[in-house]
Amino acid sequence: MSGELLRVGAALPDPPFNSASGGSGLDVELMTAIAEQLGAEVEFVRYQGRDFNGIFDALDSGDFDCVASGTTITGSRALKTAFCNPYLISGQALAVDSTRLPEVGSIDDLEGLTLGVQQGNNGQPIANRLLADEKVARVRVYGYGGIRGALRDLTTGRCDAFMTLDPVLSRLAEAAPGVTVVQRGITTEKIAIAVPTTDTALLGRINVAQATLEENGTLPALRERWTGSPRADQSGPRSGDL
Repeated sequence: MSGELLRVGAALPDPPFNSASGGSGLDVELMTAIAEQLGAEVEFVRYQGRDFNGIFDALDSGDFDCVASGTTITGSRALKTAFCNPYLISGQALAVDSTRLPEVGSIDDLEGLTLGVQQGNNGQPIANRLLADEKVARVRVYGYGGIRGALRDLTTGRCDAFMTLDPVLSRLAEAAPGVTVVQRGITTEKIAIAVPTTDTALLGRINVAQATLEENGTLPALRERWTGSPRADQSGPRSGDL
């Protein structure tokens, strides 16, 4: 080992990308494998801000060397950080308590209802557009770590529907009684590791290591374990969706 330490910023917990302890998940195992390819040790640094987009300011300030936290590439984020090649393509999904609201099957069925999103998640601007177009009555914004509370609110009626990235919503809905993911593929989002714009060397090294893991079957196996599919592109609706 070279003695290099790779500090990875992550918002915990965010299954299937990471767990509350940071000890398991797709991103955890991927970054561990990448660090091994680089001859480095890896350390996960917890980001605790309520707005996920603040993680990129922390990256720029040197709080960590890279960010791996189910991070989707957007134009605004690309202005302040550099993204490696995507390792997963997914999209926003919608969940409801199907017992309470059996008639809701998509974002087109939310008139008069309250839609919940996470602060700083890519679902937030979608929700704001729906509100501006009067396709939802209200948007309830939850702190990035408050997603479990949001899913509980679906049953109580404090929130009627919740939208966030598919792998996260699908995993958490499994453990939320009555909550069903009714729509997938609302968006198409590329998920990638982020590094400071000034560290082009690290960007290149991670890309090479990730490509090696893709080619030798390690990365497809990790996607299979944590998302149920080895495919990099999981952005479309699944068979059996409502």
